Amino acid sequence: MEKEIINYPVELTLALLGDKWKILILCQLFKGTKRFNEIFRSITNINQKMLAKQLRALENDGFITRKVYPEVPPRVEYTLTPLGRSLNPVIEAMFNWAMENKESFTFKYTINIEPDLKLPH
Repeated sequence: MEKEIINYPVELTLALLGDKWKILILCQLFKGTKRFNEIFRSITNINQKMLAKQLRALENDGFITRKVYPEVPPRVEYTLTPLGRSLNPVIEAMFNWAMENKESFTFKYTINIEPDLKLPH
C-alpha cells in the first residue's frame, strides 16, 4: 500500500482525526477509562460497527490502548495513551470555539450544547 503524502501540519491532523466520531470518542475517554458500551451509550447516533471501526483506528494510530481482561464474558477497556492525552488542548480549543460561536450557526443546526460542560484535564 502506497503512503499518502501529507504536505501541511493541519492536513496530518485531519487525516488522523478528521472524522467526527473519533473526536467524540476521544472526548469520552478524556473523562477516564471506558468500556465499549459506556462509549456507545454516550455518543448519539453512532452504531456499534462504526464505533468498533473508529476504536480500532484510534488504537492503530496510537491514541488509545485496548485492554482485554481474561474473563467470561470478556471485559475490554479503552484508555487514552500519552499521545491521545496530548490532544486535550486541541480538542479544548475546538470546544471553546464552538461555545463562543455557536449562535452563528443556529440557522443550520439545532444546538443543544450544555453550557456548563467542560473537558477534564
